[in-house]
Amino acid sequence: MGWIILVVIALATAALLWRLGVPRMLWTTTGAALMLGATGYALQGSPQLKGTTAKPQIDATEVSPDIVALRLAMFSNYTADAAYETAADAMIRIGAPGNAVKVILGGLDRYPNSIQLWTGLGSVLVTHDGGNLSPAALFAFQHAIVLNPRHPGPPFFLGLAYAESGRLLDARRWWARSLALTPAGASYRPQIADRLALLDQLIAMAAQQPPR
Repeated sequence: MGWIILVVIALATAALLWRLGVPRMLWTTTGAALMLGATGYALQGSPQLKGTTAKPQIDATEVSPDIVALRLAMFSNYTADAAYETAADAMIRIGAPGNAVKVILGGLDRYPNSIQLWTGLGSVLVTHDGGNLSPAALFAFQHAIVLNPRHPGPPFFLGLAYAESGRLLDARRWWARSLALTPAGASYRPQIADRLALLDQLIAMAAQQPPR
């Protein structure tokens, strides 16, 4: 019976992570907080199984088309900033996140006040570091927010970075802020709202697990 519960939780978690736009290669990181407790319960009938640090595989890289489309809607597809991000996406797709970082840094050398590129730098650093939100990535996101505190883009992608690293409550806080900053008539507002609702489901699932 425990294994049935585990399979149900695994399928539900995978479906929610896919709809949130979290890259498949980082599912192990994001789902670890949910699955470790469930695994302990299924194996032992008790929540005493200790977790281990998840090690996401970064060889098979991908860029979510939904996230790219959302990014373009939030920022723009017809600027030099977007061209650098498109090039960085290409580097990520071929498994070269280090080159993606270099591409974005090259763009920032030309456009040092671009909130899109500072946000993009945070995102590619997270990918480069296997889904971990490093101090450098956090600085990039925060600098983008300082450059334009009223833009919903940087808070959304900072929230996505927290979601990828498994810090769901932090992700929720930033996605809620992004939604609050998004104009009522913005084409991408429903996408943010939907992801926030899905994230609430993940948080609720985590809260229902037996304590470890």
